[in-house]
Amino acid sequence: METPPFEHDFNLRDLSRGGAEVRVEARGDDLLRIAAWAGVRGMESFGATVELRKHSATRFALDALLEADVVQDCVVTLDPVRDHISRPVHRELHLSETVRLKSHESIPLGAGAGHDEVPEEIDSLIYDLAAPLLEEFVLALDPYPRAPGVEFAASAGAEARPESPFAVLKSLKSRG
Repeated sequence: METPPFEHDFNLRDLSRGGAEVRVEARGDDLLRIAAWAGVRGMESFGATVELRKHSATRFALDALLEADVVQDCVVTLDPVRDHISRPVHRELHLSETVRLKSHESIPLGAGAGHDEVPEEIDSLIYDLAAPLLEEFVLALDPYPRAPGVEFAASAGAEARPESPFAVLKSLKSRG
């Protein structure tokens, strides 16, 4: 299992019914490790204020707004392309030991859960708050970043229509 580039552990056991607000922010070497892990040129900032709520001793909710400033290589010119990512993060967390012991009980989802979302099972009350932020960060990265004003232009030979496989077969038949 790969070591995460950045971690911020929180003991959910210490969470009161009133919840908690925790600032998770990468700095210095953490930013360098995140950039290398994500395969980008650089990271200028990465952070979120995470709101945690306790529904029961084994059920928790996490909400955050991820904010990150990233530098990627332009896919056309390889010039640096700066981008700001702002992405909401939501997770419903359930302690898996309890889920296994009480498998006959159904677990209701929170109001923020979608139809295709299922609670994230956790096996410890020590939870890495950075993990869902890193997941959402890599999902938000532009897979084909381009510098402003840069357009991809196909070469002149690429514009020619490729010969149909049926035309090739027809030419073979006419030769024989």
